[in-house]
Amino acid sequence: MIEQVATDRFIQDLERVAQVRSEISVCLSKLAETINKAELAGDSSSGKLSLEQDIEDITVASKNLRQGVFRLLVLGDMKRGKSTFLNALIGENLLPSDVNPCTAVLTVLRYGPEKKVTIHFNDGKSPQQLDFQNFKYKYTIDPTEAKKLEQEKKKAFPDVDYAVVEYPLTLLEKGIEIVDSPGLNDTEARNELSLGYVNNCHAILFVMRASQPCTLGERRYLENYIKGRGLTVFFLVNAWDQVRESLIDPDDLEELKGSEERLRQVFNANLAEYCTVEGQNIYDERVFELSSIQALRRRLKNPQADLEGTGFPKFMDSLNTFLTRERAIAELRQVRTLARLACNHTREAVARRLPLLDQDVNELKKRIDSVEPEFNKLTGIRDEFQKEIINTRDTQARTISESFRSYVLNLGNTFETDFLRYQPELNLFDFLSSGKREAFNTALHKAFEQYITDKSAAWTLTAEKDINAAFRELSRSAAQYGASYSQVTDKITEKLTGQDVKVNTTTTEDDNSPGWAKWAMGLLSLSNGNLAGFALAGAGFDWKNILLNYFTVIGVGGIITAVTGIFLGPIGFALLGLGVGFLQADQARKELVKTAKKELVKHLPQVAHEQSQVVYNAVKECFGSYEREVSKRINDDIVSRKSELDNLVKQKETREINRESEFKRLKDLQENVIAQLQKIEAAYSNLLAFYS
Repeated sequence: MIEQVATDRFIQDLERVAQVRSEISVCLSKLAETINKAELAGDSSSGKLSLEQDIEDITVASKNLRQGVFRLLVLGDMKRGKSTFLNALIGENLLPSDVNPCTAVLTVLRYGPEKKVTIHFNDGKSPQQLDFQNFKYKYTIDPTEAKKLEQEKKKAFPDVDYAVVEYPLTLLEKGIEIVDSPGLNDTEARNELSLGYVNNCHAILFVMRASQPCTLGERRYLENYIKGRGLTVFFLVNAWDQVRESLIDPDDLEELKGSEERLRQVFNANLAEYCTVEGQNIYDERVFELSSIQALRRRLKNPQADLEGTGFPKFMDSLNTFLTRERAIAELRQVRTLARLACNHTREAVARRLPLLDQDVNELKKRIDSVEPEFNKLTGIRDEFQKEIINTRDTQARTISESFRSYVLNLGNTFETDFLRYQPELNLFDFLSSGKREAFNTALHKAFEQYITDKSAAWTLTAEKDINAAFRELSRSAAQYGASYSQVTDKITEKLTGQDVKVNTTTTEDDNSPGWAKWAMGLLSLSNGNLAGFALAGAGFDWKNILLNYFTVIGVGGIITAVTGIFLGPIGFALLGLGVGFLQADQARKELVKTAKKELVKHLPQVAHEQSQVVYNAVKECFGSYEREVSKRINDDIVSRKSELDNLVKQKETREINRESEFKRLKDLQENVIAQLQKIEAAYSNLLAFYS
């Protein structure tokens, strides 16, 4: 039962993290409420402190924490035992193991007090609720029918976006959400779909099978869609128990040991490069040999059964470490930074306000006039940073679109070598038979689609690295501009109050940066994964997330549409012109590739020109979104600082301010805000201490 401890600890740690999330969410909510009440009270006293941005940000953060889950994306080819693995993971025979992935119904498994399935449509139709039996009956199809639909380029359920399965399971209740994707070897269009939501998940569970070690399709998918994208992947080698069953003598331990060792060498050779983090090899923490069917059988008999020998305890222990320690702590660290910002802004605003309470209106106006040059400096910093972002935007848009154009034009130079691995397996004599020609053309079209999709994915990876490098440079600039900005705002405070500003030395250096700079540096992200759209962040702007989801499909559809429809016809004529005597397999394949290259090269210039403009616009919009949000946040900060002073002047002109009561009100506000921050700091520190 020792191994079972890992599974139990996973549940306990998930619950602990959920409790801390809830606790900090409540503190954030109270923090926002405290500041908001003070702002409302300011209308009848010395005026608002203009802390609207802080109220908005911490309210969003509180909501995200309250709704937060650890989302796991399950990927893998058909017939890898994904459903069996998921059933074993959750401890119930919930998902039917015979569901055919060709249904194209993406399934999101999450907690719900009652068992139900909700189908979400993409045509504006209201969601539909079903019971499990009707769901299985209505949204699964026979493999033969699925194959036919694929050949006809039709979707089984074109109006369905995804399905949500709710179930009252302990694992799900503690904050786990599982996304079960269609099979990878279904269609290329569906493979592209996974890139639309892969970055919104905390980890990928890539299910493989011991009896089919690292197939060409799996290696191809990993190379083109996972490699180099900074994704966390757990590789689950399923059906490891069947290695023994495949032996001539299952009781021969030496033969079993040798067979298992050879398999391990194959998986290590193909997966090791995906298990390196910051130069460190963590293969043993990312690759697991599982016997899902054995684990499921045991858990169905006894939910607390000993899973030793199935590989599940080791896997769940590693997943637990990643989710509840690495990811949860990183998430809460950002929230703590946000709370510190709100607290610092409030304290600074109170520190500015208190000395100004004793000044008459005329003196106050003089001091406000004296800081006008400093406010001009703030707008100057805003304009300079905005100009730098725009220059970066234009440069990157030109450079990357030109890179795309050159890449497309160069496809012809390597086509003959590259396309060999994609050629259909159909007998080329089939092309002479009118009855089989359609199937041949379909296979050829799919092969070319795979080739173009993979080539495009390879290019997007390079482009993503270039754009991320540009954003890192902007992040460094944001830090520099932020430091200059803080120096000016400190000068404003000193001129207004006549007191020196005390530099905060109790927190890290970056905590002294203004809020907009933290956001621009990537230290703050108010985003929350949005499975409803599988693309953009739910709130705020996470530029890396938008970049990946937006960019991975740039150009692919356009190239496929532009090229396949115009070059398949000439290929057919070329093959027909060879005659039967030349239709030997090797000669015919060479002729096919030669003709395909000739037609491809003919049309590549037009494709490169048209699609490079698409890429240009996409990159420009990506940086444009960043610029607009940064400029807005800087401008809002400047406006709020001016409004804070205008509010005080207006109140002094219209009413007599009771200094004693206002002093007490502002001091109480400061103490209450600090108290909430201290609770957040304590909750975060306790979690760190528990895992240290």
